[in-house]
Amino acid sequence: MTMANCNLCPRGCAIDRNTVVGFCGQSNAIRVARAAPHMWEEPCISGKNGSGTVFFCGCTLGCVYCQNAAISRGGTAEHGVTVSAEQLAKTFIKLQNKGVHNINLVTPTMFSPTIVEAIAISRQMGLTLPIVYNTSGYERCDVLGRIADNIDIYLPDFKYLSSELAAKYSNAADYPKYAKASLEMMVKHIGEAKFDMNGMMTRGVIVRHLLLPGQLAESKRVLDYLYCEYGNSIYYSLMSQYTPLPTLDAACYPELTRRVTTYEYKKLVDHAVSLGIVHGFVQDGSAAKESFIPAFDGEGV
Repeated sequence: MTMANCNLCPRGCAIDRNTVVGFCGQSNAIRVARAAPHMWEEPCISGKNGSGTVFFCGCTLGCVYCQNAAISRGGTAEHGVTVSAEQLAKTFIKLQNKGVHNINLVTPTMFSPTIVEAIAISRQMGLTLPIVYNTSGYERCDVLGRIADNIDIYLPDFKYLSSELAAKYSNAADYPKYAKASLEMMVKHIGEAKFDMNGMMTRGVIVRHLLLPGQLAESKRVLDYLYCEYGNSIYYSLMSQYTPLPTLDAACYPELTRRVTTYEYKKLVDHAVSLGIVHGFVQDGSAAKESFIPAFDGEGV
């Protein structure tokens, strides 16, 4: 894996990130916006003490509704701290010392070579926690294969089956193709989910799906596909937290200027139950608010 001729994500920029930034908005210097316990992940990830979330700047997608837009578009000096592999490893250790249940790598794709190095260093320093790979699902299988031995839990999104929606909302018409292939690889690598005596996941795959306003039919199709392929061998997280933010271009995407209704979300949950999904997590209405989004103020870095 290299950033000199970068092909770490499906964009395949093939540029030298040692000198310029890629589509992700990042150079070869790893940048972290926040590293702190987070209580808003799935219960078997957050537990009582929180998940040790490390939010990286940049993103390989371009979702028009992104809740982390302050950092996903590349971030600024205000929202990102540049760190070395050694510093990142020390950050993992600091989180472990705070009692978190895991190290949760949020949007890590474009920094995967440095992250692998940091994990190795942190293990030598005494890190024992599971590593969570928290991703949009827009991944290359060959790159995932090179980091797989370092990952215990995969937490991918599965946003769309429709290439048209993927192009419209995430600037990635090929998203479904890569999301399908990468999820298949994740499931094969992880195998059966495992939990400790406190109900915390130590190994497994949790697939997140965010219901968008007016897209109930698409969300049902996503669940149909996932259940047909994987049944209850994976865990499902059905998210109602969509929040229209000021960064949304309301003129271009008027349909996204509202939140998801209780009716829409209930219909999606009912559909999941009708399919036979039993390994699932749901959200209540309080998740759809801006306070759900953490402050990207460099805490813990």
